[in-house]
Amino acid sequence: MKAKELTNMTTEQLEARVSELKTQLFNLRFQLATSQLKDHTIIKQVKRDIARTLTVLRCKEQA
Repeated sequence: MKAKELTNMTTEQLEARVSELKTQLFNLRFQLATSQLKDHTIIKQVKRDIARTLTVLRCKEQA
């Protein structure tokens, strides 16, 4: 998701998005451990999405 799209979301929606992404990351790590994950780059993308969402959330809190 792009940062522009995230800035239009409310704080509650951003927190829900972070929670959802963390759950997705957990599931991907579990798949990696059991050798079921085909594309390892998905983990990197999810981590970046989490960081991007947390950054936007922090900016909204400071404003």
